[in-house]
Amino acid sequence: MAHEHADHDHDHHHEHEHEHEHEHEPIDYVDAVEAFRRDKDHYFRHGEGSPLPEAEREGFEGLPYFAVDPDLRFEGLELAPYAGSEPQRFQIPTSDGQLRPAHRAGSLHFELGGEPRSLAAYVMDAHTAPGHEGHEILPSVFVPFLDATSGGETYGAGRYLDIEPEEDGTYSLDFNLAYHPSCVYDIRFSCPLTPAENRLPVRIEAGERLAEGDEGH
Repeated sequence: MAHEHADHDHDHHHEHEHEHEHEHEPIDYVDAVEAFRRDKDHYFRHGEGSPLPEAEREGFEGLPYFAVDPDLRFEGLELAPYAGSEPQRFQIPTSDGQLRPAHRAGSLHFELGGEPRSLAAYVMDAHTAPGHEGHEILPSVFVPFLDATSGGETYGAGRYLDIEPEEDGTYSLDFNLAYHPSCVYDIRFSCPLTPAENRLPVRIEAGERLAEGDEGH
């Protein structure tokens, strides 16, 4: 089975570039996200590590998205101590019936629809970078989530966010960067399933969506 987090490396790279651009405001935020999306389409069509089966790449017309919504980007969030009742270390199930070690690194709290919300942030233990002795290293975190579009306009097992800490130690939760796991495109990938604690009771109309006619996939 192919490893889903190998695909995360591509998204991490481009997300980091996007965050860097946004920090210095050289171009409009919406333009930056749309440029990121064009770049990802090119990678899906031509990249050696594209998750698309080779037979589908030539006819690939681009990933479907919701319109960019700047109000669904939450900046300056602290990685708070985990707020849920589940154990910190656990085994996260995958789309191919496996279990992979992970731990809950903390919780990200934000307000959406006039209500306080939170999502647990995870670190897949096999991908934990060793820190330097005596120095606390802020982790890059994996935030899968479900929302009221899941199983309809978006994949039923949820969408993903990979978030790197900013230079000031905060995190930016940007739903416009939400993406589908690679197993949406090819069942050979092993993708972590979203824990139930990360279900948001609202529609997140941002980020990747399914194509028309694929609803309920």
